[in-house]
Amino acid sequence: MAATKKELMNVNGAKLATTTPLENESLPNLISRLGDDIMQLVNSQLALLKVEIKEEANTYARGAAMIAFGAAVAVVGFALLNVAIAFAVSTLFAQANFSQPASYALGFLATGGFYLIVGAIVILVVKNRLANQNLVPKRTVQELRKDKEWLKNEL
Repeated sequence: MAATKKELMNVNGAKLATTTPLENESLPNLISRLGDDIMQLVNSQLALLKVEIKEEANTYARGAAMIAFGAAVAVVGFALLNVAIAFAVSTLFAQANFSQPASYALGFLATGGFYLIVGAIVILVVKNRLANQNLVPKRTVQELRKDKEWLKNEL
C-alpha cells in the first residue's frame, strides 16, 4: 500500500502541515498527529472568524460615521429652525403685517427645514443599511460545516 501525502492550508494560503500516513505508524503517533491537525484546523477557523469580524466592524464603523454626519446636519438644521421660529414669533408680536425680520424668519425656516429633512434622510438610509447587515460570519459557518462533514467521513 502506497503512502499518501496531505497538505492543509490556512486562511492566507500558507501550508499548515504535511502528513504522510504510514502502514506501520503507531497508534499514539496517529492520535498525536490527529490532535495537531485538529489544533491547526481550529486555529485556521479562528483566523477566518477574526478576519470576518474585522470586516463587519469596519462596515459598522463607516455606518456610525455616516450617522454622526447625518446627526450633525440635523443639529445645524435644528439650530436654524429655532432661530427662525424665534424671529417669526418676535415679528408676529411686534406687528401684524410682514416686515423685513419676518422675511428673514421665513428664510431661516426654509433653510432649517431643508437641513432637518436632509439629516433625517441620511440617518434613515444608513440605519436601514445597518439593519440589513447580517451579523453571522457566513464563511466561517460554511467552513465549520465542511469540517464537520469531513470529520464525519474520516472518523
